[in-house]
Amino acid sequence: MRILFVTSTRIGDAVLSSGLLRHLVDSHPGAAITVACGPPAAPLFEAVPGLERIIVMAKQPWSGHWLRLWGETVTTYWDKVIDLRGSPLTALIPHGWRRAWRSVRTPEHRVVQVSRLIGLDQPAAPYLYVPPRYREAAERLIPAGAPVLALGPTANWRGKEWPIERFIELVRRLTAPGAPLAGARLAVSGAPSERAAAQPLLDAFAGPGLIDLAGKSDLMTAFACFARARLYIGNDSGLMHMAAASGVPTLGLFGPSPEVHYAPFGSDCAYVRAPESYDELMPPGFDVNITYTLMGNLSVDAVEDAARRLLALTGRP
Repeated sequence: MRILFVTSTRIGDAVLSSGLLRHLVDSHPGAAITVACGPPAAPLFEAVPGLERIIVMAKQPWSGHWLRLWGETVTTYWDKVIDLRGSPLTALIPHGWRRAWRSVRTPEHRVVQVSRLIGLDQPAAPYLYVPPRYREAAERLIPAGAPVLALGPTANWRGKEWPIERFIELVRRLTAPGAPLAGARLAVSGAPSERAAAQPLLDAFAGPGLIDLAGKSDLMTAFACFARARLYIGNDSGLMHMAAASGVPTLGLFGPSPEVHYAPFGSDCAYVRAPESYDELMPPGFDVNITYTLMGNLSVDAVEDAARRLLALTGRP
């Protein structure tokens, strides 16, 4: 059996679709899997069982990336095609069964929506396969010792970034003597292009207790590092969804994105949002080409309280 799985360019959406891929792998042992996705998401699928290839769909003018995908798949018969980007071109690929994503407006999490696409009654929780070398790298970066507070202080859009000085104050509160994570080490993650935004946080806690992953770690090593942490707190981003998939208790910070669709998914996850609703922050016609945060009204007190509650609920000290 051959399965073609077409998923997102964005890391977050690709992670949210990963449980669907795991369901297909488990339901069809021995199937040959081809994953098509954008360059940022490609490392997430390196270790999928039965993986034949990853087709990296770098965006091209005039939808040339879709024509390339069609050209690379049209000579193969696919028993199953799952297209989470809803391109009509995948209907022209020889196949026996095909499901294609269509945008829906139901107030449900994206994981629930994509799971329903193939008729699953239960949501297919995100799941990433991790080669041993990444876990070994994480063990070297985070050896046994004091607990680790992992942070994702950046995002792919300035509007979603909680002010960095509030991350600094939050860390001081949560790691102070007598606090829930007293004496914890700090792991800071982010893309290479986002390192400058995270620099004030890195500078504030420079020293032997800082694990600097910001722009220095590949995606899957970061994922393996999250699994070794006590708590992850971060803006709505691909790294936040990776943290949730790793199993670490994850607190997402929300403002100009709808948590009903994109909250971190899992039983050990929670979110806290700015006091304004998504619709208030993102009215029709809003200019997204902004250089300021829309998270300014989310207080340190609110995030600290949510973090303490999540630690208590998950049985973490």
